[in-house]
Amino acid sequence: MTMFAEVIGDPIAHSKSPMIHGFWLEALGLNAEYRKTLVTADGLAAYFAARRDDPDWRGCNITVPHKVAALDHVPDPGGVRMTIGAINTVFRGEDGALIGTNTDAAGFYAPLAEFDLEGAPVAVVGAGGAARAVLFALARAGVSRVTILNRSPLKAMGLLSTFGLKGDAVPLDAPIPPVALLVNASSLGMAGQPPLDLDLSNLPDDAVVYDAVYAPLETGLLAAARARELETVDGLEMLIGQAALAFELFFGAAPPRERDGELRALLTS
Repeated sequence: MTMFAEVIGDPIAHSKSPMIHGFWLEALGLNAEYRKTLVTADGLAAYFAARRDDPDWRGCNITVPHKVAALDHVPDPGGVRMTIGAINTVFRGEDGALIGTNTDAAGFYAPLAEFDLEGAPVAVVGAGGAARAVLFALARAGVSRVTILNRSPLKAMGLLSTFGLKGDAVPLDAPIPPVALLVNASSLGMAGQPPLDLDLSNLPDDAVVYDAVYAPLETGLLAAARARELETVDGLEMLIGQAALAFELFFGAAPPRERDGELRALLTS
């Protein structure tokens, strides 16, 4: 049998993860596969029970809506539950035991490393699993006030407390403050989801707008930011970054990141 890894979620048809991992597997000549599998919330426990004893299964990436719920089904030796509070990757350790971890935070932050965010005000849309990884990374970058826009401001306020961040939690239709970085960490604007319609007029001319959504790649938020000639970061940056870390955990080899240009061209063709 061929070893394999996969991405799970609901919905899952839009996922570009198989294309990314498949590109790297072919480039490295590894005899392995990467698949996408629809797993409903009701089927999450059964999924992990079935995969746990499959020696060919190397692990999975986890997308919406399972990033928090999956913590209840796999060991968490790194204490991710108490830090980020969500996992996006499960892999098989050297002893064969499953391990839950999170590669979203590092994947999110990588394209921001060139910007000085220490002491900078930030706004984040969303309060789900992806937002947890974003806020974890921003706390470690030393940002100042964080404004979270979310349907439930109460839930968002809890996240500020969890990550030791000062700021505000406001409804989705609240004005965006004049921040240095605006991040969409929600599924709004994704294909099949409601649009994310934000007024960017309060943003300064040197602000960065980062949308974690990658389907479509050119979201309404990024189009609005580019119309204002603001710096932008698209969802493929985070997707490829977190995938690279997961790939090494699954297959024991570093992906050929020097070929990122080819990979992006493939993903956007």
